[in-house]
Amino acid sequence: MQTQTTISIILKDGSKKEISAGSTGLDLAKAISNSLAKKSVGLLLNGELKDLISALHDGDKVEIITQDDPRSFEYLRHSTAHILACAVQNLFKGSKIANGPAIENGFYYDFEIPEHQLKPEDLPKIEKEMQRIIDEDYSFVKVSVDNSDKQIQEFKSSGEKFKAENLEEHKHHNPTLYVLQKDGKTVWNDFCRGPHIATSKQVKAFKLLSISGAYWHGDENREKLQRIYGTSWWSKEALDDHLQKLEEAEKRDHRKLGRQMELFSMQDESGPGLILWHPALAYLRKEMEDYWKELHLQNGYEMVYTPHIAKSDLWNISGHNEFYKENMFYMTVDEQDYVLKPMNCPFHVLIFNTTRHSYRELPIRMAELGTVYRYERSGVMHGLARVRGFTQDDAHIFCRKDQYVEEIKGVIKLVDLIYKGFGLHYSAELSTKPKDAIGTKEIWEFAESGLEQALKEYGLEYKVNPEDGAFYGPKIDFKLKDALGRIWQGATIQLDFNLPERFKLHYTDKDGTQQQPVMVHRAIYGSLERFAALLIEHFAGSFPLWLSYKQVVVLPISDKHLEYARKVESMLKEKNIRVEVDDRAESLNAKIRDAEMNKIPYMAIVGDKEASENNISVRARKKGDLGKVPLNSFAEQLSKEIKEKTI
Repeated sequence: MQTQTTISIILKDGSKKEISAGSTGLDLAKAISNSLAKKSVGLLLNGELKDLISALHDGDKVEIITQDDPRSFEYLRHSTAHILACAVQNLFKGSKIANGPAIENGFYYDFEIPEHQLKPEDLPKIEKEMQRIIDEDYSFVKVSVDNSDKQIQEFKSSGEKFKAENLEEHKHHNPTLYVLQKDGKTVWNDFCRGPHIATSKQVKAFKLLSISGAYWHGDENREKLQRIYGTSWWSKEALDDHLQKLEEAEKRDHRKLGRQMELFSMQDESGPGLILWHPALAYLRKEMEDYWKELHLQNGYEMVYTPHIAKSDLWNISGHNEFYKENMFYMTVDEQDYVLKPMNCPFHVLIFNTTRHSYRELPIRMAELGTVYRYERSGVMHGLARVRGFTQDDAHIFCRKDQYVEEIKGVIKLVDLIYKGFGLHYSAELSTKPKDAIGTKEIWEFAESGLEQALKEYGLEYKVNPEDGAFYGPKIDFKLKDALGRIWQGATIQLDFNLPERFKLHYTDKDGTQQQPVMVHRAIYGSLERFAALLIEHFAGSFPLWLSYKQVVVLPISDKHLEYARKVESMLKEKNIRVEVDDRAESLNAKIRDAEMNKIPYMAIVGDKEASENNISVRARKKGDLGKVPLNSFAEQLSKEIKEKTI
């Protein structure tokens, strides 16, 4: 039998490349060009991410992943995490490693370190040891675990209980180790499926960022661990750019600005994850709500209000007690079990079911700013962005099948209007049927094709997330981009097959038959709390005029100008402009500095000349000194800016 000397590889563009049998991905890259080989990081081999040095076989479909490809960061950051773990175990004897994945823009690793609490001053020492490992140019080598039980015992013998537990869980999944080697000698290993870069020297720029606590597998009843976060990039320039963005993000952190600007608080007496909205942020919320209500009423929605609690029976029918119980708050009143509502939808279904409906009445669109309560573990709550009590801008549409596409387009239109009102850019994603879905193949095809048709007819670009829909229906997700380019979860549009069936929803069709309506869930802000966090960070607390609690501050140069300052204040208040006089016994420069610190959009400075000429000297937060302006003109300008919601 003749031995095959060459193999044929199918490249990304569909072309074929003949290479020697026994070649690796790196050999393929070199065969194409030396410049490609230098930038190569890994492979997409028959649809799976693999190491660059993976062996190739005849007929393989191969895409070479370079440093220019976003997927390359999975290789780089996962590998840098392993270097971090090796460094920590070198420095802190007896330390045990847990999990260490790549995450967005970085990586982390969890450790159990006996008798040592990590401190920020430890990070430079760890970085120095990491750099030594990088400079030594260790190889990342994948090793198959042929005898899992033996390897588990070895892990246990060396005290690596977390590695042993991980391997025990995956012992029947073709487990592998990744080891760091130098001249064939192994210096460190971890249970890992990869993929990784070829050598440690490919790590060019990294930084350890912070330390936090964690629990093994996120379980508060398991071992408490210490977590180190870091980031890694292909160049120092990219790292410096990222660190600069992190510094700017820290300045914009809504928790920090919330304290500085007295926007909101959470207090021990009220409980974690329960927000107290202070006047300044409450005003912003009022404007958000008013804008939302105005647009919804204009677009055929009817407002409803529903209770904060309901008997547990309701949540049995909806299925929440079965599928969502760990996220719900329960109470007993008069020997009856009640639940703090985690969602508004079952109430809207009850309202729909109160009366019989004809096909002529549909669509019915119900909207509510409904506060819901969900249990979040203390370790994952985050300012306004992740809380236990929050208000959803919830709405549900009950329509006929022939109305479905137009209704989805109507929701997309509302999303577009509301986000543009805040000057926010967004993108759309379509998530399709997951593996554990309920409902027939036909209804899923109807739902997915309808969502896709609506997106196309509206002219909105989107990407598809296969098998990422909810178990009860496909969905469209909108991702918002803030001023720093960070992505936030925005609006969601979901089709639901579950609740109409559970609650036996029907309407009378034109032929007299009873038909089940199509039910659409949708939220545009998502939650008012998270959207407020986004706005605080997007605008860095410098809200546009229409969202600002204090819109103008009048600054008298001295006490003798207070009378005219009060006149200016009164005139602006008549125009519904939020204004106050700073009558403190401070210098004008101090008052200007404080107004800038408080991010007030406009300052109206008044002195002798302004009082005699019936005008004001205007200083704008964005544009600086605007000179003298007639009082009437200033009021008209601000009224126009507020009405048009100028950003």
